[in-house]
Amino acid sequence: MIAPARGHMKNKLILGTLFLTITGFITRIIGFFYRIFLSNALGARLLGIYQLIFPVYGICFTIFASGIQTAISKQVAEKEINGDSHEIRRTLSCGILLSVSSAVLMSVLVFLGAPFIAETFLKEPECAKSLRLLALSFPFCGITSCIHGYCYGMKKSFLPATSQLAEQSMRVVFLYTVSVSIPVTCELAIVALVAGELTSCLYCAVGNAVLKRKLRATLPTTGALSSQPGHVAEAQTQHVHKKDSRILKKLLAMSLPLTTNRLFINVLHSFEAFLVPLALRRYGLSRDEALSIFGIMSGMTMSFLMFPGTLTNSLSVLLLPVISESAARDNTRALSRSAAAAVKYSVLLGVCAGFAFFFFGRELGITVFSEERAGSYLVNLSFLCPLLYVSTTFSSILNGLGKMNLTFLSSVLGLSLRVVLFATLIPRLGIYGYFISLLASQLFLTLFDLILVRKSIRFPFDAVNTLLKPSVILLATASFFLRLYEFLAAQTSFSHLLLLAGCGFVFVFAVLGLFLATGVCKRGELTGAE
Repeated sequence: MIAPARGHMKNKLILGTLFLTITGFITRIIGFFYRIFLSNALGARLLGIYQLIFPVYGICFTIFASGIQTAISKQVAEKEINGDSHEIRRTLSCGILLSVSSAVLMSVLVFLGAPFIAETFLKEPECAKSLRLLALSFPFCGITSCIHGYCYGMKKSFLPATSQLAEQSMRVVFLYTVSVSIPVTCELAIVALVAGELTSCLYCAVGNAVLKRKLRATLPTTGALSSQPGHVAEAQTQHVHKKDSRILKKLLAMSLPLTTNRLFINVLHSFEAFLVPLALRRYGLSRDEALSIFGIMSGMTMSFLMFPGTLTNSLSVLLLPVISESAARDNTRALSRSAAAAVKYSVLLGVCAGFAFFFFGRELGITVFSEERAGSYLVNLSFLCPLLYVSTTFSSILNGLGKMNLTFLSSVLGLSLRVVLFATLIPRLGIYGYFISLLASQLFLTLFDLILVRKSIRFPFDAVNTLLKPSVILLATASFFLRLYEFLAAQTSFSHLLLLAGCGFVFVFAVLGLFLATGVCKRGELTGAE
């Protein structure tokens, strides 16, 4: 009887992870097209101002939500084993209290200090209004993240996944609807963000109420207040208060180290975003020129560059529990096979994306964003793709082995190197200093992660089928389809965007067919079949 129950839980976890991955992928697609709409509506300069706000949001979110969400998830997972629904509900309530209190504090600080933050740290006074509007979303984000943590602990991925879709959909619908009658500004885009966070919060609150009812029906309630008179009820009340105090202490003890680690990394990320426009101005560009380049790079080029990474992120979500289970069972053969397949297909995806962006980057920038510089930057950064995507997989392998401290160390070293290179090279070389800094720091990070992974897992690397064959196939097919696109664009009156999308669609299927025909992709590699 025990084996089927375990099998049921395992299947439930796999299905939940797959559902979360699929909905996350859809959310990223919606977000990608939303970014295209936003970049066209705002323009390069205003997009740069809009992008400057998010490092502040990232730091605040880390403080009031990130570590607390993980702590709630772990605590709820542990309490579910004991089947105590009251303890589970109190954990969520205490987590929300802790998160919302921190979020309200951060909201007040950011709202009142917006002019100071905008002028002193961001060096852009125009960001002040947007920061004040952004601060209004913090309590909603805190509640949503706590409910997400609770659902992950209960292995209920439906609510977090669909709430992300609800949030993204509301943001798109709101901004698109309002933009029909009034011009899109940074402030209006932030209002759309707040509307999306409010929608997600309300959706999660309703969904959580439904889950609570189901929880009461399926799990026994222990430790709840009974309807006893006088001193008995008072004693029970004191007992509940002591329990809440104990739960809060546990959540704080677990969340503080997580928050500290993530905050340190987030501060480095934020400093990187603040530094780029300042370094470009030191190179000799005007304030508007520096903001425009930053907006093009962060809001347009990086959107393309990171989009294929959605697949590696999904692969990492699925890989982590597989690695964890194999490590727990000390199954070195399964570990090696899983790591080899994950690394191969991450590198393969990076090589494919790199060739696609190198050949079609300029056309993508012009047809999608109406900005040739976005395409030019994409061509220059196309070499980053293999390093970028496989690095995500290495981090997932290390996390699956329980070596989160090593992931933290590699992230800190890589980001620190990047910040130093930005400060050194951009004032001397301009945008090319940015390209060199990104490539050098990502190469260091990837090699460092590779060394850490290889110390724990020995896995084979098929260079012929991962690099050599795919490069030859991609060089031939990308050249052919680029010439085909240029010919059709010159000889027909069809929309260049539709032509590019059509050529890209056929290009992908042609490459996949050639990969299968030449043995680059082999049946059973990702599933672990022999």
